[in-house]
Amino acid sequence: MGLGVLEVKSPRHVPGTSYLLDDASRPALAQNLDASLVKYDKSNTIILVPQPSDDPNDPLNWPLWKRDIILLILSTISIIASTLSPLLAANTVTLAIYFRRDFTQMALLTGYHLCGVGVAGFIFVASARIWGKRHLYLLGTVLIIISSAWGGAVGTNYASLLWARVVQGIGLAPFEALVNASVGDLYFVHERGKRMALSNLALFGGAFFTPVLVGKITQTIGWQWSFYLIAIFAGALLPLLFFFVPETAFTRPEHRTPQGLGEDTLGFVNGQHEVHVSGEDKDIQTPDQSGPASFEKQDSHSQPRKASPPYAGIPNVNTIPPKTTFIQSLRPFNGRKSDANFFKLLLRPFPLFFHPAVLWACLIQGTLIGWTVMIGVVLAAIFLGPPLWFNEVETGYMYVGPFVGAILGFILSGLLADWSTKLMIKRNKGVYEPEFRIVLVALQLVFGCVGLYGFGITAENVGRYGWFLPDLFFAFEVGGMVLGAVASALYIVDAHRSSPPPLFSSL
Repeated sequence: MGLGVLEVKSPRHVPGTSYLLDDASRPALAQNLDASLVKYDKSNTIILVPQPSDDPNDPLNWPLWKRDIILLILSTISIIASTLSPLLAANTVTLAIYFRRDFTQMALLTGYHLCGVGVAGFIFVASARIWGKRHLYLLGTVLIIISSAWGGAVGTNYASLLWARVVQGIGLAPFEALVNASVGDLYFVHERGKRMALSNLALFGGAFFTPVLVGKITQTIGWQWSFYLIAIFAGALLPLLFFFVPETAFTRPEHRTPQGLGEDTLGFVNGQHEVHVSGEDKDIQTPDQSGPASFEKQDSHSQPRKASPPYAGIPNVNTIPPKTTFIQSLRPFNGRKSDANFFKLLLRPFPLFFHPAVLWACLIQGTLIGWTVMIGVVLAAIFLGPPLWFNEVETGYMYVGPFVGAILGFILSGLLADWSTKLMIKRNKGVYEPEFRIVLVALQLVFGCVGLYGFGITAENVGRYGWFLPDLFFAFEVGGMVLGAVASALYIVDAHRSSPPPLFSSL
């Protein structure tokens, strides 16, 4: 395997290992494929992965503009949903005075909210695998509207606000867990990269920019309107979701993919690069999931052309179902997507916590995510009191730093993930290994340590260091968090593509 990756002693192929087939020392997969059995993009150079069916209801056969509109609507709602977790970050002290509660009790408003996200995520991932995702997006949006209106109208009832926050967490869960999976449903492998970046930027970017706005809203029209405005915007987006986001989950017949050409194989014919990755279709996608199938720039606006001749000897292949009408597409459910038992799917993630790769990824992601949440909780206490005496608006502006850090983290991880992988592939004689993704963790160590140590030292004495240095180090910490999250998620996806989606929901 090379470059420090241990060789496997058994003869079977290691999942995730990829072969660049233009290397003279590697077998040519292209010689084993019948080009008449596969579909290509418009340029006739890229084998479409996954192979679309002939069913007009297959999302991969929809026009690209329609798929992009669906993703744009989901990403816009994700921005609104992602504001829920940090909604109280700039208001912690203000709400403590308003409700006459101590700082710990106010922090629990965020803690129980996150518990709602976590518990609902397990249930919704299992439900999505069996019945699809549309009903969960609709349910989540409705819950966000109801719970946000509820949260703004609680008066001085702390217990009522606590339960409203829990329901907000349940409403957030479908968007946090399933939007990336919808990107996998809607796009071919070579189209997913920038779309995956958009969906993740909607979730992370919205979360860090929220306190900047909430502080100003609180000072101008009251903290209640930070809840009411979410209900209003989510209510405005609900009709778009209902009418223009059909079900994206689709069960593709196995005979649509010729032997040797799976979900994880992307080919370049006519003498160009071709990459083969072993594994099964995956249900959960993560950022930058265009790799390792291709590391060359491709046309993202590709459309399939039908294979010719049709598959011979396979019964009912040419029986194409009728196209679903617009009215039929509005149904929350359109049949089961899997025959698996719901309760087995519900419990499957728990033993996966002991899987070494999942345990490692949880530690890599969870460590800095936990510190990010902690800094967000204590930030108001540090700057609203002496010696700086910030108000809610100024405290909210402190989140400009982490917002910029998140953006730069995504840009840096996107650039370095592909660049470093291409470099190591060349050094490894044309062979890609998922372990190549782990190198980004080194940058997480640097950025994370600089951010945490720097924030701790400067935040302890803001009278001496002022507000800029803590905000700068907060940006470093968030940038490190993003780098680690991308590195661990990419490794999990590339190394365990045949693992069931509960492996990813465990994260």
